[in-house]
Amino acid sequence: TRPDVALFKEENSLNLRYHCQPNRGPAAARNTGIRMARGSCLAFLDSDDEWHRDKLAVQYKALRTNPDYLVSHTMERWLRSGEHLNQKKYHQPRHGDIFLQALQLCCVGMSTVMARTELFHRHGLFNETLRCCEDYEYWLRIGAIEKFYLVEKRLTVKHGGRPDQVSNLFRVGIDRFRIQALAKLLSTSSVQHNQRAVVGKELVRRCTIYAQGCRRHDKEDEALFYYQLAEFCRTRLCSR
Repeated sequence: TRPDVALFKEENSLNLRYHCQPNRGPAAARNTGIRMARGSCLAFLDSDDEWHRDKLAVQYKALRTNPDYLVSHTMERWLRSGEHLNQKKYHQPRHGDIFLQALQLCCVGMSTVMARTELFHRHGLFNETLRCCEDYEYWLRIGAIEKFYLVEKRLTVKHGGRPDQVSNLFRVGIDRFRIQALAKLLSTSSVQHNQRAVVGKELVRRCTIYAQGCRRHDKEDEALFYYQLAEFCRTRLCSR
């Protein structure tokens, strides 16, 4: 809240700015912060996550000493309702080219990221039409072009299990947002020629899975739409 920020600012002599806006989703909130920021690097911290006290210093140094990278992320520790969760191997974040991993899952933890301001000037902002999976869409779009510098330390704690989290609120039908993200990606210049086929195959896979779910829940019209979209993508994209 504003009083908390004011008190924190007073006690720590930090140059903080507080901004409040109507809830238009996480993409709009992040875009506002990006537009307001004046530093050379930006970092994000969701309300349900934590940073290690050395995270910013370690990550900033990594970007300073690796000028070819515009964006960095760190490893995470996962907690659900306070209990530690073991990450599977495919969840482990990667260094360098993350594109293929990013197609399969949202492999860049939002609160792990530090990026140069130049990244957003060069590639634009988050898609505010997506109320969920906006991070999946953005880091996939960036990953099609840019390499990611991985700081191989668990400098971020990700808390899960809260009922008010966006991923929980949109848990049912969340693949609709990923499908939108993939379709949007194919309409941009971010995807290189040799990437289009794999994006198309992933779009077909997700459309088919979502259509099967719709059919199980007697949503036949919606199921038919996504089956037809899958067939369209299979014919036009995957066969090239």
